[in-house]
Amino acid sequence: MNFSAMNSKEQNLLSPKKLLLSKWTAVKPSHKRKHFLVSKVVLLEPPEQAIEFVELEAVFDQHIRVIPWRELKDSEIWLQGWV
Repeated sequence: MNFSAMNSKEQNLLSPKKLLLSKWTAVKPSHKRKHFLVSKVVLLEPPEQAIEFVELEAVFDQHIRVIPWRELKDSEIWLQGWV
């Protein structure tokens, strides 16, 4: 992998508008839950406000967890795509 590709991957540049159905890999899987899909985008009230949280569904067992969407930018926790 070249440095520029690695650098952009570390930053996890993403748009909140493109989060729905995006794929993510947990860097430190728990309970065999490694691969996740963004199943829902949670908007603040009123709905015109920015996205605040996303609902992640584990591919392994459909377990749901809700996290602040900005946590997905942390490459020590999440990698974009299924790695």
